[in-house]
Amino acid sequence: MKTKIFLNLAVKDLNKAVNFYNELGFSTNPKFTNEKGACLVIDDNIFVMLLVEEFYQTFTKKKICDAATTSEVLISISLDSREQVDAMIEKAIKAGGIDYIEAKDYGWMYQRTFLDVDGHHWEVFFMDESQIPTM
Repeated sequence: MKTKIFLNLAVKDLNKAVNFYNELGFSTNPKFTNEKGACLVIDDNIFVMLLVEEFYQTFTKKKICDAATTSEVLISISLDSREQVDAMIEKAIKAGGIDYIEAKDYGWMYQRTFLDVDGHHWEVFFMDESQIPTM
């Protein structure tokens, strides 16, 4: 069995969050979706679990941070081209997200950042590993 990654994010409004990620092109897996949470598929081995705050709290003794004002995690996802990075940011903005930090172009890597509807920080990038400078 291949290792799978499940990113668990606390959300205030499940339907609003699901709609946001569907607009980015991520599908919903109904097998792991109900009124308490939803499973969004990034690819065959990477998933985002959107959990309403009350349900999320059952998995931890820690206080849930307000992702709109506190950094909890930086989630990064690579795409196949600069154009795909720009397209993802445009979809995020159209779906209600925020273009958060000015684009960074390192020559070998192009990076943009958005905040989702709950304030979770996503970095989207394209990297040409053949162009990484040698140290």
